[in-house]
Amino acid sequence: MRIGLSKFGVAAALAVVSVLGLAQVSMAQGAAAAKDQVLTVAETTKLLPASVFFRGQSATTQLRNSGGVKFADGMYVLATLVDTSGYSTDVQAKYQAYFITEVAIKIEGHELPAGIYGVGFIGGDKFVVLDVGAHDLFTVSSKTDAEMKRPTPMKVVGAADGFRLFAGRRYVTITR
Repeated sequence: MRIGLSKFGVAAALAVVSVLGLAQVSMAQGAAAAKDQVLTVAETTKLLPASVFFRGQSATTQLRNSGGVKFADGMYVLATLVDTSGYSTDVQAKYQAYFITEVAIKIEGHELPAGIYGVGFIGGDKFVVLDVGAHDLFTVSSKTDAEMKRPTPMKVVGAADGFRLFAGRRYVTITR
């Protein structure tokens, strides 16, 4: 007794194998495509507002000095410098940028829940995080990249250990 496949059976089997193979390739490409990415200024300006509320007043953002990260799951971390000229001197000394995170992150190992914050690089190589009422939440050490060729007022860059939020040559590392 011979067991044979009809031409139709062979074609159907090959089609199933092809579809499964394509599905595996597609899933592998999707996994490779789904990774955290640094946003360009053009991308962040589409997401960030022209003015923000902090410590009882509204201030304009400097969208040309912004940066961010889009995580593989579609969640964002965004930062933009703010015009703080209308604020008191003590607030201006700490509050330089508006910082939004849609997920819990770590800044230099310190946990920060999802939310909206004011942040700033302050004296003594420190970085401070404030709530929207300008109350200090925590302060961490910042680092300096003396090798940076063209420092900008604010940007985000990818790094082996996460992402770095820069203000000039000073930075803090952000991880998820």
